[in-house]
Amino acid sequence: MSDYAEPIERLIDEFRKLPGIGSKSAQRLTYSLLRRPREDAERLSNAIMAIKDQVRICSQCNNYSDRDPCEYCSNTRRSNDTICVVEEPYDIIAIERTREYHGRYHVLHGVLSPINGIGPEDLKLKNLLERLREGNVREVILATNPNVEGEATAMYIAKLLNPIGVKVSRIALGIPVGSDLEYADEVTMSKALEHRHEI
Repeated sequence: MSDYAEPIERLIDEFRKLPGIGSKSAQRLTYSLLRRPREDAERLSNAIMAIKDQVRICSQCNNYSDRDPCEYCSNTRRSNDTICVVEEPYDIIAIERTREYHGRYHVLHGVLSPINGIGPEDLKLKNLLERLREGNVREVILATNPNVEGEATAMYIAKLLNPIGVKVSRIALGIPVGSDLEYADEVTMSKALEHRHEI
């Protein structure tokens, strides 16, 4: 027998499936929604459905966007000669906060992780290679996280791109090893971009 009414238990279970939400947080969120007006729950529900219905992957860089191409790919003021490769769409935000980078992006949607069964074919690399074959790109900056999977992914991409003849660089240390880009402050991220090095 459950300690909660069935709808409460169901919502707690759904919240627990989200990253970073444990049992206590899921319970707090559920009871918070119960105390709020119905309109708040409807707005939350509508916002969740809107991202499922309206957000898609940009055909050029793989960023999440409500239009294709996304705002970064369609911005004519951004430089076409540099592509910054990141693991996830939210890593773009960490780099953009520095106001130092004005090139294009490419989102892998993951990293190499043999333990989890993620190989090169699971990453979004095909359209990166297509973009490089167009000949406009002079440098690819590998901005994967400085952990084991991120480093392995960066090395794999560097080996893949070296025959193409494009300069391949890696963001400099400054981001603590083992952390994620989304938690980096603007100064740390700015220094990491400024002191990147070629692989």
